[in-house]
Amino acid sequence: MQAQSGFEPWWAALTIWGVVNAVNLLQAVGFLSRVPTGSMTVNHLLGRVMIALAIPSTGALVAFVRARASWLHWVGPVVYLAFVAFMVGVEYVWRVEFRSPMRYEILVPYLVLFFGSIVLMGLPMFRLNRQLWLVTVATAVLLLGAMGVAMRKGVG
Repeated sequence: MQAQSGFEPWWAALTIWGVVNAVNLLQAVGFLSRVPTGSMTVNHLLGRVMIALAIPSTGALVAFVRARASWLHWVGPVVYLAFVAFMVGVEYVWRVEFRSPMRYEILVPYLVLFFGSIVLMGLPMFRLNRQLWLVTVATAVLLLGAMGVAMRKGVG
């Protein structure tokens, strides 16, 4: 696969593209799993996969920095890594329940970091490869749809 713009390091851009789409799909599955079970068990398992995705994200971030890529390429991985750090603290270390009842002081930064990372990791592909960007749009729509279904069922 060739970059439409000759961007280097192309492998790092593809890595981040893979991460953002994996996150969208994992979270969509997580939301949909809540509907029949009413449980966060699957979400917590998938959360561990999202934590593991910090490894390729870090590698891509290092490559972007070394290549002196535009801020638009490295800001998404930075925000994703911040989200993962926040998620680990809240979900796995301190085990704080913030969804029900809603604790906005945790929920708002959690959602801003999560959705911000998705937008910022997906955005660079708009210029690099429109077809791959459209895949990201599709997986993001799937995520939002799954979230909507879970919310309608009262388990979002």
